[in-house]
Amino acid sequence: MSVADLSRPFEILLVEDNPADQRLVQEALTETWVIHNLWIVEDGEQCLQFLRQDESKYKDVPRPDLILLDLNMRQKDGREALAEIKSDHHLRSIPVVVFTSSTHERDIFNAYHNYANTYIIKPRRLIDCIRVMESITDYWFNTATHFLR
Repeated sequence: MSVADLSRPFEILLVEDNPADQRLVQEALTETWVIHNLWIVEDGEQCLQFLRQDESKYKDVPRPDLILLDLNMRQKDGREALAEIKSDHHLRSIPVVVFTSSTHERDIFNAYHNYANTYIIKPRRLIDCIRVMESITDYWFNTATHFLR
């Protein structure tokens, strides 16, 4: 995001295969103050295609300002996707928030070992999810814009 782009919507990529969790995040984000576009893909393979604009349906998608990444998905799970994102010199600077239901210490350790920017356990209630989305968007939006001033 450049200084000239501060008035544009904050681009968020949600990598989540559960329709209920997708709706929860969508609803929560509509309650935040950040003007955003939410893009949704359902697994790590689609995530990487989106980020690399590999398929024609992703040819004109914007680069996300933030990725919300679930760990447990079909095809390529979030663990694999995170490792690929953070090892790709074109993608590694995109902030990745692991947003998952996994509380396993190994998942938390591996996420940070693979340079996740933060790890958040998914809330189940809308009000809790709104608070989490407000915190995430406030932190990342203000961090990104602070460094561009």
